Amino acid sequence: MRCITYAGETVVTSDDVAEALITLTAAIAERGRADAITIPIVFEKNGEIGEASLVIGVGNDVLSVATDWEGPEPDFAFAAAQLRHHPLFPREDGASGDIAYDVEPETFWDPDLDGFGPR
Repeated sequence: MRCITYAGETVVTSDDVAEALITLTAAIAERGRADAITIPIVFEKNGEIGEASLVIGVGNDVLSVATDWEGPEPDFAFAAAQLRHHPLFPREDGASGDIAYDVEPETFWDPDLDGFGPR
């Protein structure tokens, strides 16, 4: 489990959510942008599950620190996967996150049609 410190507050989440959050924060900041996201958290006092909403990216510092945790860790794998599916999350295949369109060789950009047309 990890403590996430943001805007003077600290919340607890799973290791995989914290890792995805830090990676996504850096990727968004690298693009000079910011984005609002929501992550699952655990309230330390009673162990209940909740959510935290944050703005990540440029000008928003996020700190992730390991914390001691007793008991079973919650399964936040789905939330971590959602963060990893963000369009700006770095891809192992080197994709930029931008949408790419396949253009067949027999098509070309036609300004009169404002789109692709046959040759």
